[in-house]
Amino acid sequence: MVQALPKALTLEAFLKRSETRPASEYIDGQIIQKPMPQGKHSRIQGEFVPAINGVVKPQKIACAFPELRCTFGDRSTVPDIAVFVWDRIPVDETGEIANAFLLAPDWTIEILSPDQSHTKVTKNILHCLKHGTQMGWLINPNEKTVFVYRPKQEVEVFDQPDQLIPTPSFAKGLDLTVQNLFDWLLL
Repeated sequence: MVQALPKALTLEAFLKRSETRPASEYIDGQIIQKPMPQGKHSRIQGEFVPAINGVVKPQKIACAFPELRCTFGDRSTVPDIAVFVWDRIPVDETGEIANAFLLAPDWTIEILSPDQSHTKVTKNILHCLKHGTQMGWLINPNEKTVFVYRPKQEVEVFDQPDQLIPTPSFAKGLDLTVQNLFDWLLL
Protein backbone atom coordinates (compact mmCIF):
# COMPACT_ATOMS: atom_id res chain seq x y z
CA MET A 1 0.00 0.00 0.00
CA VAL A 2 1.37 3.42 -0.98
CA GLN A 3 0.22 6.62 0.65
CA ALA A 4 1.04 9.97 -0.92
CA LEU A 5 2.40 12.24 1.76
CA PRO A 6 1.46 15.83 2.31
CA LYS A 7 4.45 17.97 1.38
CA ALA A 8 4.89 18.94 5.03
CA LEU A 9 5.56 15.39 6.21
CA THR A 10 9.28 14.97 6.60
CA LEU A 11 11.33 11.96 7.54
CA GLU A 12 11.43 13.29 11.09
CA ALA A 13 7.62 13.57 11.16
CA PHE A 14 7.32 10.05 9.74
CA LEU A 15 9.52 8.68 12.52
CA LYS A 16 7.19 10.22 15.13
CA ARG A 17 4.19 8.35 13.74
CA SER A 18 2.99 5.14 15.34
CA GLU A 19 4.47 1.95 13.94
CA THR A 20 2.26 -0.13 11.66
CA ARG A 21 2.02 -3.89 11.29
CA PRO A 22 3.44 -4.84 8.91
CA ALA A 23 6.00 -2.05 9.01
CA SER A 24 5.79 1.03 6.83
CA GLU A 25 8.84 2.51 5.17
CA TYR A 26 9.61 6.11 4.18
CA ILE A 27 11.01 6.17 0.65
CA ASP A 28 11.23 9.14 -1.69
CA GLY A 29 8.61 11.13 0.21
CA GLN A 30 6.11 8.26 0.36
CA ILE A 31 4.97 5.90 3.08
CA ILE A 32 5.02 2.37 1.68
CA GLN A 33 3.70 -0.44 3.85
CA LYS A 34 5.54 -3.73 3.50
CA PRO A 35 3.41 -6.78 2.67
CA MET A 36 2.51 -9.16 5.48
CA PRO A 37 5.10 -11.97 5.51
CA GLN A 38 3.81 -15.32 4.38
CA GLY A 39 4.96 -18.85 5.18
CA LYS A 40 8.09 -19.18 3.04
CA HIS A 41 9.28 -15.69 3.94
CA SER A 42 8.72 -16.25 7.66
CA ARG A 43 10.42 -19.66 7.64
CA ILE A 44 13.56 -18.43 5.86
CA GLN A 45 13.78 -15.37 8.10
CA GLY A 46 13.19 -17.41 11.24
CA GLU A 47 15.93 -19.91 10.36
CA PHE A 48 18.42 -17.44 8.92
CA VAL A 49 18.71 -15.02 11.87
CA PRO A 50 19.89 -17.71 14.34
CA ALA A 51 22.12 -19.27 11.66
CA ILE A 52 23.92 -15.95 11.20
CA ASN A 53 24.05 -15.19 14.92
CA GLY A 54 25.36 -18.67 15.67
CA VAL A 55 28.45 -17.86 13.62
CA VAL A 56 29.07 -14.15 14.34
CA LYS A 57 27.56 -13.39 17.75
CA PRO A 58 29.57 -15.65 20.13
CA GLN A 59 32.83 -13.84 19.28
CA LYS A 60 31.07 -10.44 19.18
CA ILE A 61 31.84 -10.02 15.48
CA ALA A 62 28.35 -9.00 14.38
CA CYS A 63 24.67 -9.44 15.17
CA ALA A 64 21.65 -10.12 12.93
CA PHE A 65 18.33 -8.39 13.65
CA PRO A 66 14.96 -9.29 12.09
CA GLU A 67 12.69 -6.46 10.95
CA LEU A 68 14.88 -3.65 12.33
CA ARG A 69 14.11 -0.07 11.28
CA CYS A 70 17.23 1.52 9.74
CA THR A 71 17.10 5.25 9.03
CA PHE A 72 19.78 6.89 6.88
CA GLY A 73 20.17 8.81 3.64
CA ASP A 74 16.70 10.42 3.90
CA ARG A 75 14.99 6.99 4.03
CA SER A 76 13.67 4.78 6.77
CA THR A 77 13.42 1.14 5.76
CA VAL A 78 12.93 -2.17 7.54
CA PRO A 79 15.07 -4.91 5.99
CA ASP A 80 13.91 -8.46 6.64
CA ILE A 81 17.31 -9.06 8.23
CA ALA A 82 19.84 -6.35 9.06
CA VAL A 83 23.31 -7.46 10.15
CA PHE A 84 25.61 -5.03 11.93
CA VAL A 85 29.29 -5.47 12.75
CA TRP A 86 29.58 -5.47 16.55
CA ASP A 87 31.37 -2.13 16.98
CA ARG A 88 28.76 -0.38 14.79
CA ILE A 89 25.76 -1.48 16.86
CA PRO A 90 24.40 1.72 18.42
CA VAL A 91 24.21 1.90 22.21
CA ASP A 92 22.40 4.37 24.45
CA GLU A 93 23.80 6.35 27.37
CA THR A 94 23.42 3.31 29.70
CA GLY A 95 25.47 1.06 27.41
CA GLU A 96 22.43 -0.91 26.28
CA ILE A 97 21.50 -1.42 22.65
CA ALA A 98 19.86 1.70 21.25
CA ASN A 99 16.33 1.72 19.91
CA ALA A 100 17.16 3.94 16.93
CA PHE A 101 19.55 2.64 14.28
CA LEU A 102 20.47 5.72 12.25
CA LEU A 103 22.90 3.98 9.93
CA ALA A 104 22.99 1.45 7.12
CA PRO A 105 23.46 -2.22 8.02
CA ASP A 106 26.68 -3.95 7.06
CA TRP A 107 24.67 -6.72 5.39
CA THR A 108 21.07 -6.30 4.32
CA ILE A 109 18.94 -9.33 3.50
CA GLU A 110 15.53 -9.17 1.86
CA ILE A 111 13.20 -12.10 1.27
CA LEU A 112 10.80 -11.47 -1.58
CA SER A 113 7.12 -12.02 -0.81
CA PRO A 114 4.78 -13.08 -3.64
CA ASP A 115 3.07 -9.68 -3.90
CA GLN A 116 6.21 -7.60 -3.32
CA SER A 117 7.91 -5.52 -6.00
CA HIS A 118 11.33 -6.90 -6.99
CA THR A 119 12.22 -3.39 -8.18
CA LYS A 120 11.31 -1.70 -4.87
CA VAL A 121 13.31 -4.22 -2.85
CA THR A 122 16.29 -3.93 -5.20
CA LYS A 123 16.21 -0.15 -4.85
CA ASN A 124 16.33 -0.52 -1.05
CA ILE A 125 19.37 -2.80 -1.33
CA LEU A 126 21.11 -0.38 -3.71
CA HIS A 127 20.34 2.51 -1.33
CA CYS A 128 22.03 0.54 1.47
CA LEU A 129 25.09 -0.16 -0.69
CA LYS A 130 25.36 3.53 -1.54
CA HIS A 131 25.50 4.29 2.20
CA GLY A 132 28.16 1.81 3.27
CA THR A 133 26.52 -1.63 3.30
CA GLN A 134 29.06 -4.31 2.38
CA MET A 135 26.63 -6.79 0.84
CA GLY A 136 22.95 -7.22 0.05
CA TRP A 137 21.00 -10.38 -0.61
CA LEU A 138 17.64 -10.65 -2.30
CA ILE A 139 16.19 -14.10 -1.72
CA ASN A 140 13.38 -15.24 -4.02
CA PRO A 141 11.81 -18.35 -2.43
CA ASN A 142 9.47 -19.05 -5.35
CA GLU A 143 12.31 -19.18 -7.87
CA LYS A 144 14.87 -20.66 -5.43
CA THR A 145 17.26 -17.87 -6.37
CA VAL A 146 19.54 -15.54 -4.41
CA PHE A 147 20.74 -12.27 -5.92
CA VAL A 148 23.95 -10.98 -4.29
CA TYR A 149 24.73 -7.27 -4.47
CA ARG A 150 28.06 -5.64 -3.63
CA PRO A 151 29.10 -2.01 -3.96
CA LYS A 152 30.08 -1.09 -7.51
CA GLN A 153 30.04 -4.69 -8.73
CA GLU A 154 27.88 -6.69 -11.07
CA VAL A 155 24.97 -8.51 -9.44
CA GLU A 156 25.60 -12.24 -8.97
CA VAL A 157 22.82 -14.80 -9.32
CA PHE A 158 22.82 -18.07 -7.38
CA ASP A 159 20.23 -20.63 -8.46
CA GLN A 160 22.10 -23.95 -8.65
CA PRO A 161 21.66 -26.20 -5.58
CA ASP A 162 25.38 -26.79 -4.97
CA GLN A 163 26.45 -23.14 -5.36
CA LEU A 164 28.00 -21.63 -2.23
CA ILE A 165 26.46 -18.19 -1.65
CA PRO A 166 29.06 -15.56 -0.73
CA THR A 167 28.79 -13.78 2.61
CA PRO A 168 30.52 -10.63 3.87
CA SER A 169 34.08 -11.20 5.12
CA PHE A 170 33.00 -10.77 8.75
CA ALA A 171 30.65 -13.77 8.39
CA LYS A 172 33.32 -16.33 7.49
CA GLY A 173 32.16 -19.72 8.64
CA LEU A 174 28.59 -19.18 7.50
CA ASP A 175 28.71 -21.57 4.57
CA LEU A 176 25.35 -21.83 2.85
CA THR A 177 24.64 -23.36 -0.50
CA VAL A 178 21.47 -22.57 -2.41
CA GLN A 179 20.21 -26.02 -1.41
CA ASN A 180 20.98 -25.43 2.31
CA LEU A 181 19.08 -22.17 2.27
CA PHE A 182 15.97 -23.47 0.56
CA ASP A 183 15.97 -26.74 2.53
CA TRP A 184 14.67 -24.57 5.40
CA LEU A 185 11.36 -24.59 3.53
CA LEU A 186 10.99 -28.37 3.93
CA LEU A 187 9.13 -29.81 6.89
